[in-house]
Amino acid sequence: MSDDDRSITDSRVLAAMAHPVRRRLLDLLKLDGPATASVLAQQTEEAVGNVSHHLRALAEAGLIEEAPELARDRRERWWRRTTPKLCWSSADFAEDAAGEAVAHAVDSLNLERQTGHVRRWADRPQSEQARWPLGPFSNEAWLRVTDAELAQFAAEIGAVVDRWAERELPDDGQERGTVFTFTHAVPGRP
Repeated sequence: MSDDDRSITDSRVLAAMAHPVRRRLLDLLKLDGPATASVLAQQTEEAVGNVSHHLRALAEAGLIEEAPELARDRRERWWRRTTPKLCWSSADFAEDAAGEAVAHAVDSLNLERQTGHVRRWADRPQSEQARWPLGPFSNEAWLRVTDAELAQFAAEIGAVVDRWAERELPDDGQERGTVFTFTHAVPGRP
């Protein structure tokens, strides 16, 4: 974890980011940078009032903050993430039954969100998928590792993902679309 990452250890913060609209707002603020509620409402097709409500909840949880230097006047409110990367471990909530329940629910919602992105891609017409003939991929493997080796594997995969996610985009005139990627490694048997 880098200094810019935020490890969530408060179940109230975890619960605040669990809402699907809030996760989407966090994603948009990460991908596109600071924005107003109006811009985010257009991007999400949500009502401005609803987006404002969710932005306030994210701000109260410390996940976003106002960016007043971007406002053109006192009425305009810009929002930005407080950290580029959010992470949590369910193990951090094991001592608190309520926190453990929140972490379990958020893990489940997060997996649904992640697989939902893949399912929506698979449901798109072939004409849309043809725009990316080389790109989308799936990779799976069964590994035999210790817990420490699994942690090393996670760090290496995370470093590759972070390098691509945080790179400076080349100014080469090529159009770049957004791509969602996620990885999971869990103990199991075939």
